Amino acid sequence: MTQKLNPLASIKINGPIPAHLARSVIEETLRAAILDGRIPCGTALRQQDLADFFGVSRMPVREALRQLEAQSLLNVIAHKGAVVAPLVQGDAVETYALRILLESEALRLSIPLLTLEDFQQAARHIDDLQTESDYTEIGRLNRLFHMALYGKAPNRRLLRLVEDGLNEEERFLRFNLEAMNLGELSQEDHRALLRAVEDRNIEESVKLLEHHLNRAVEVITRYLNNPESQNQKTSK
Repeated sequence: MTQKLNPLASIKINGPIPAHLARSVIEETLRAAILDGRIPCGTALRQQDLADFFGVSRMPVREALRQLEAQSLLNVIAHKGAVVAPLVQGDAVETYALRILLESEALRLSIPLLTLEDFQQAARHIDDLQTESDYTEIGRLNRLFHMALYGKAPNRRLLRLVEDGLNEEERFLRFNLEAMNLGELSQEDHRALLRAVEDRNIEESVKLLEHHLNRAVEVITRYLNNPESQNQKTSK
């Protein structure tokens, strides 16, 4: 009989976790393992198993799982508990339509408050993306570039929703970016978007952002609807 693999086996813990840090340590540890694929989609995470593994009570585990659910990394399913969410949830077109609304508003609010340091940080992320070949790091840098432009928006709740969408995209890009061949197109979009933001041209910036996200959803939808692309990916 084949022994069932423990989904937590790939996680390393350095010593006992202080009680006051338990929730944040568990959240960040699980988040990193979900994002880099060590805990794959569809994995059920049981509260008691996690409490035993981390050496804590169930309360900080429960709080950490709620945070991860709010970030769209987990779904709570009847009789299974917390389950790692799929890479793209629901319809990709609907997902990106919502992202366009949220990110456009965040960009509008953020542009007047951005500083030279923010522009330089965004430019560094573009430079790093140009030379990076690790798809895990590319997903992270893409998220950081966008948040560098949105980050001064004063509506914190809006920013949390925006980052949830970017987190979902980051997970998907980690495992699918190479097959979609989207990289250089995204870089061109990033450069044009940053130039418009530096000019404080809000309407042009929003127009370029919408174009960038619409281009992404076209590529992703085409990829997801093409079984041949999926087969090529899984055969590597």
